[in-house]
Amino acid sequence: MRLPLFLTLLLLPFSLRAEDVSDPDPWEGFNRKVFAFNEVMDKYALKPVAQGYRSITPDPVEHSVSSFFSNLGDVMVIANDIGQLKLGQAASDTARFLVNTTVGFFGVFDVATHIGLKKHNEDIGQTLGYWGVGTGPYLVLPFLGPSNLRDTTGTATDYIYGVGISDVGDDAHRNAALYVLWGVNLRASLLDAEGLMSGDKYTFMRSAYQQRREFLVNDGETQDDFGDDDWGADWEEFDDDYDDGGDF
Repeated sequence: MRLPLFLTLLLLPFSLRAEDVSDPDPWEGFNRKVFAFNEVMDKYALKPVAQGYRSITPDPVEHSVSSFFSNLGDVMVIANDIGQLKLGQAASDTARFLVNTTVGFFGVFDVATHIGLKKHNEDIGQTLGYWGVGTGPYLVLPFLGPSNLRDTTGTATDYIYGVGISDVGDDAHRNAALYVLWGVNLRASLLDAEGLMSGDKYTFMRSAYQQRREFLVNDGETQDDFGDDDWGADWEEFDDDYDDGGDF
């Protein structure tokens, strides 16, 4: 059953190329409702837990947790390196994963970065973009936040075929605890970035997401300024804070 589902997810966005979408946010009414729901959940649940986690967790431990999850995510990074024909980068990321998994005690310590093996971020959404799949409309997902149709397809495929927390072991309770820890650690890493936000938060987050994804898909070569949503180069600092949380 998995193969037909995978093909459906993979082929769905091919007709939704960026140049065919005149309005990048045609579902804004729906998206704002989901955004408002996410904001309530964040205000009363996610953010307080993240603040508590940060207050009781020493910085070295927090960095080790981020490094551990980042190391798990490197398996999918390698797969997408190959999917984008970045074979040299795939070799580097494979070496990074092996070094951090062994010498770094399963990624608890990021030894690879210290010896010059740079961290890369590649995912299925970027791989689809590499092969010409357009973004499709902007979409806000419950709990997960900003996305678009192409990246949502990639996220679904990641969950079905991805290698990560679910491969640490078969214990459902342990895996659930790891997912919670990953989410709390990621949210805690974004606390400092909140000071960069200005104006309408929905518009800011939409612009941040679109620019970040364009930057990643084009390997740093941005082409569009997203019109009135442009808010300057501070998005790169916001992006760095996000990645430090263990992009997974």
